[in-house]
Amino acid sequence: VRCAHGVMPVPAPATLRLLQGVPVYSSGHEFELVTPTGALLVAGHANAFGPMPAMTVQASGYGAGDRELPGRPNVLRVVVGETTGDATVEPLLVLECEIDDMNPQLFGMVMDRLHEGGAYDVFFTPVHMKKNRPGTLVTVLAPPDRREALAAIIFGETTTIGLRWHPAERERLEREIVQVETPHGSARVKLARRGGAVINAAPEFDDCARLAAAAGMSVKDAHALVVKAYLDQKA
Repeated sequence: VRCAHGVMPVPAPATLRLLQGVPVYSSGHEFELVTPTGALLVAGHANAFGPMPAMTVQASGYGAGDRELPGRPNVLRVVVGETTGDATVEPLLVLECEIDDMNPQLFGMVMDRLHEGGAYDVFFTPVHMKKNRPGTLVTVLAPPDRREALAAIIFGETTTIGLRWHPAERERLEREIVQVETPHGSARVKLARRGGAVINAAPEFDDCARLAAAAGMSVKDAHALVVKAYLDQKA
């Protein structure tokens, strides 16, 4: 794009500043496809970025520009609708590295720091590495906009000298907590729905442990007691 200071790469400086924290990519066209006004609207009003979710379309609209673009129409489409079902599909970032030379006492602290840094989940997997060394695969699931912050934690708190990442998606079911009553007290049960139907009912472990301690029974038996209470209440 040609500015007062000459030809500048796109996005233009003002547009790029407005898009900080927003995922961007190049279409390969040597034209300005996002203006500062458009960038401001997107950055100011969008609360998530990713592919179009499954939805029931209620309305759609198009706005056309004057410039002719090779191989594609110069139009902007807006679709308004309601998402369908109880599942939410969200963009996700997966970060991974293997470590075979770190004090194992540090892994717990690394997990805590990553959770504090915004990771959805962190898990460690035993792996066999070069020179027949046992190692640990560190996997971090996180929002896409937390990549730099989490990478800084991984490089700062572990001995790895490399990190890879790739975008992914996750389907998250609608969740609800219900309370059930047992002969030894109340307990919570987490329900998960898909397509309007309950497909999973999981007693909260801490509540099962509390009931087990109060009643002098095993946690396994307390878990079964809570499941029975939920099924009786459901019936």
